[in-house]
Amino acid sequence: MVGGVHQRPRSNHHDEGGDSQVLCQADADFSSFMDGFPAVRLFSLGTSYTYDDVIFHPGYIDFATDSVDLGTWLTRNIKLRTPCVSSPMDTVTESSMAAAMAAIGGIGFIHYNNKPKEQAELIAKAKDSRVCFISNPACLRPSDSVRDIDALKQSRGFSSVLVTEDGKPGSKLLGIVTSRDIDFLNDRQTELREIMTTDLITAPSGCRLEEASEILIRSKKSLLPVVSSEGELLELLCRTDLKRQTEYPPLGSPSVGNDGRLLVGAAVGTRENDKERLKLLVEAGVDVVILDSSQGDSIYQKEMLAYSKRAHPNLDIISGNAVTSYQARHLIEAGADALRIGMGSGSICTTQEVCAVGRGQATAVYKTASIAKDMHVPIIADGGIANSGHIVKALVLGASTVMMGSFLAGTMEAPGDYFYQVRTGAAQAEGGVHNLMSYEKRRF
Repeated sequence: MVGGVHQRPRSNHHDEGGDSQVLCQADADFSSFMDGFPAVRLFSLGTSYTYDDVIFHPGYIDFATDSVDLGTWLTRNIKLRTPCVSSPMDTVTESSMAAAMAAIGGIGFIHYNNKPKEQAELIAKAKDSRVCFISNPACLRPSDSVRDIDALKQSRGFSSVLVTEDGKPGSKLLGIVTSRDIDFLNDRQTELREIMTTDLITAPSGCRLEEASEILIRSKKSLLPVVSSEGELLELLCRTDLKRQTEYPPLGSPSVGNDGRLLVGAAVGTRENDKERLKLLVEAGVDVVILDSSQGDSIYQKEMLAYSKRAHPNLDIISGNAVTSYQARHLIEAGADALRIGMGSGSICTTQEVCAVGRGQATAVYKTASIAKDMHVPIIADGGIANSGHIVKALVLGASTVMMGSFLAGTMEAPGDYFYQVRTGAAQAEGGVHNLMSYEKRRF
């Protein structure tokens, strides 16, 4: 049972007013001296709670952590091993993040701030990815120079490259250049054909990770290209990635679709031209689609949902966003396979400020989950996740999965380049003058 009260600072989000409350977890046998509210009572007080407004009191533990099963339903028909999904934001989810989330048992939703064909290509690339293998390794042509490797190191942080006929993956592999080949080379205009290693150890296409790992370890090399029967470069396995995997707990089973490939989701809008985008995504192999809208309870989303179900009856559709019970009921009755819950709770979401609509995320999750569970539809708690405790709160309050944006932005798997700035003593001294401005810039 979830319940309990404890005083905490009042939130700025209120349906009616009243002091902020927090939850505890208590055993029904001790209800006579329970010092908190049951959830059903707490969330009927008329106050809109955020995640930081509620807390759980500890209960008695009689199980081991390794006996906990986090398996959950993303939609009516799709099950995940891990209840975590990445948001369809252009700073969060493209092919690398989608593949990484599927590898740990979750799923990533690829954003649609791009052309339909580009989004479809990202989906296909993620679907074809394999755990630990790099599907788009850095390549150069034989006629390129050492200076090109220097530029690559400057922009992407590594100095080993594969040399192919046309400088792209998918063409014939000719050689490898590592830092050992160029560290003491003075003439940086030297062409790669003059210094590349051509006696290569490779792995055949289709080999399993265990087989490729054995070849890489036995060769004592740092890179293992995976090539086709014609010698075309397909993937790359790096010793550093292999070591990193062994240093962490086992990944477990990845999320795999009915086609035997990684489970990948995507977002689309509700405009007329999004119908053609949706068609391309389905052809690329997308497994599930989000109809992306800050306010999902609209005629436009209902019409897009109806069209999607007619045109692609085997594709699961997630509707949203919603924050109230009646919104949830409308979308479920319209045919949604899951709901995306949250309005104004995300780190960069301004719906509450601009449109004056929304709800505290804890209340939104609890209220929509209460109606959705009776209609056997999972909900996704979207936004407001700043720490692992917020994930726990979302799941306990009724969410089946948790969608994260800023929580994952800035990781190695997220899109974009990385820039590092070293602060000098003078800059540090001036920092105090514009402290608030600097803080705001860091936030964004």
